[in-house]
Amino acid sequence: MLSLRPSDQRGFADHGWLKSFHSFSFAGYHDPAHMGFGNLRVINEDRIEPGTGFGTHGHRDMEIISYVMSGALAHQDNMGNGTAILPGDVQRMSAGRGVMHSEFNHSAQGQTHFLQIWIEPAVRGIDPGYEQKHFEPEQKRGRLRLVASREGADGSVTVHADVRLYAGLFDGAEQARLALDPARKVYVHLIGGELSVNGQTLRGGDALKLVAESQLELSAGRQAEVLVFDLAA
Repeated sequence: MLSLRPSDQRGFADHGWLKSFHSFSFAGYHDPAHMGFGNLRVINEDRIEPGTGFGTHGHRDMEIISYVMSGALAHQDNMGNGTAILPGDVQRMSAGRGVMHSEFNHSAQGQTHFLQIWIEPAVRGIDPGYEQKHFEPEQKRGRLRLVASREGADGSVTVHADVRLYAGLFDGAEQARLALDPARKVYVHLIGGELSVNGQTLRGGDALKLVAESQLELSAGRQAEVLVFDLAA
């Protein structure tokens, strides 16, 4: 079963310094029909204005992934990490029993455009943790590259959740297939461009929910960047 989540039906918040689209209920946006999908709880598409950001705040018992499309995201936390997250990077922060962090765009001019993703952990109360890896465009070109998984397979970042996250870039004749377990759920989020997913055309910001499907087929890309979540049901 396929279910389209159109980009223009997402929640939206304009805070001046931050513009954010919410794929699932978050903060002031509440939609009982979109509270999450499997163990995927949040996908926020954020644009942070120059010289602004999220001040120090806390999280608990959540796996948080940041995926930057443009600009740079400065991260600092009470675990001693102070890093810049750039396009191509995948950052994983395990909040565990509690973590404090901040996120800023220190640029004097350009926006930082990124996705913040929350996944419910398989275990709670663990030590907080941090990991960041870079994946070159060539690793994602015309294929689905595993970038996050519970076991850290194939050089992906390790998340304490039952999920496999893939990233891909598709254009022209490039296509990919992925065998699916029909007992699991799959969520396809198109970051930008245009892409055919199991015959359904997606455009930037659109998503497709797959339930009880045995195969994922991606084709007819037009400068497409996509994330695919293989999730616990």
